Amino acid sequence: MRIAPLICPVLLALGSCTSAPKPPSVDPATRRPVNVASEVDLQVCRGELQNTRILASEAARNAENARSTAMRLVEQRANATPRRSEPVTNAVYTILFSFGSTEVIVPPNSTSELLGHARRAELIVARGRTDGEVENAAESRIARDRAAAVRTYLVQAGIDPARIRTSWQPIGDHAANNRTAEGRALNRRVEVEMYSALPQVVALNSAAMP
Repeated sequence: MRIAPLICPVLLALGSCTSAPKPPSVDPATRRPVNVASEVDLQVCRGELQNTRILASEAARNAENARSTAMRLVEQRANATPRRSEPVTNAVYTILFSFGSTEVIVPPNSTSELLGHARRAELIVARGRTDGEVENAAESRIARDRAAAVRTYLVQAGIDPARIRTSWQPIGDHAANNRTAEGRALNRRVEVEMYSALPQVVALNSAAMP
């Protein structure tokens, strides 16, 4: 029997299967840095830092909004609250009018001073004037309506109407030369007189008793 030739190939095949395979090698250059513990910690720190920056930015915006709101409230309260404790002097403010007009126009840079003084004054007198030369019903109406318009302007601004008086004079009492255009423009006016105290009534004589 010829058995030897068959045994050799089988033994060779078994011998080749007995050697264990080598483990796969890993190249350190191909490893991802994110898999390293220190790199993971660094990514976590970066995320926390970004969150901290976002929170700080929101806190700064909220603080700025709160500061702006507080400033507006303080300004509104200062404009709305009469400061009667401050010293008040007597003063006269002049409001000019266009020809034939009764529209009250106060320059923006003078509004705060005018209304602030009016809130502290004990008595306000608005005296209407025109640039007329001849007294008639039309001139009287314009002078009266100008004084009334100023009173309405002050009341709408929050001034107590009980402290406002009005008067008017249609002709005369010019503040400037009424023969020039510039002078007539200055004569079409309402003089707003501010008084720090109410006038005292003094009787110069007494009525005769029966």
